[in-house]
Amino acid sequence: MQEDLKISRRTFLVAAGGTIISIGLPGVFTKLSNAEQCALAADTRPDGRPRLPPGQLAIGKIQDMGGTPGTTTVANWSMRIYGEVEEPTVLSYQELLSLDQVHITCDIHCVTGWTLLDSEWSGVHLPTIMDRVKPRRSGVFVIFEAAGGYTSNVPIGEARKQSVILAHSFFGERLPKEHGGPVRVVIPDRYFYKSAKWLEAIRVASRDEPGFWERRGYSNSADPWKEERYQQSR
Repeated sequence: MQEDLKISRRTFLVAAGGTIISIGLPGVFTKLSNAEQCALAADTRPDGRPRLPPGQLAIGKIQDMGGTPGTTTVANWSMRIYGEVEEPTVLSYQELLSLDQVHITCDIHCVTGWTLLDSEWSGVHLPTIMDRVKPRRSGVFVIFEAAGGYTSNVPIGEARKQSVILAHSFFGERLPKEHGGPVRVVIPDRYFYKSAKWLEAIRVASRDEPGFWERRGYSNSADPWKEERYQQSR
């Protein structure tokens, strides 16, 4: 696939064989003004990287893009954590709420080119879950399994970052179904197709297993600051 290929939302749906699967938060949005964009372009993060990654436009509000949410509700949601771990477990929604809760504010970046600034999430640090199940030395990748057969993948080192959470709330309200509720993963430093919505299971694996969009030509590493949107040409 060519590095400069630009794939529209319509193409995303075609690539999915006609199945409507949302890769991020909703996508009908209000773009910030040019002056605001320029100010952000000069802003930097604590790690020295620009706050707005290359090729991104900051937005003020986003709406539902659709997706395949399944039938899970807060009442019957559970998540299995298994694979290359010493203590596999299943968590209910109430058990998730009983763990140490965190509230984070972060910027999120969609591969389609939008960035939502200062998004607010509440949930549980994913490292808390990893410590609970005790990954084996052989467990070096994390595979997120979601409704509709959707998967995404990251190295376990990425999953252990304190910025990565299992979110059940968005801007102080229970996470709506259209945004990935009851629970989704939030991985701020990767394009948002890595942040699987409608999470059902987490599998720790001994080898990498590219997810739904990665198998369809999207970058396996998905670093917004390197503009790793699509796979390199071969």
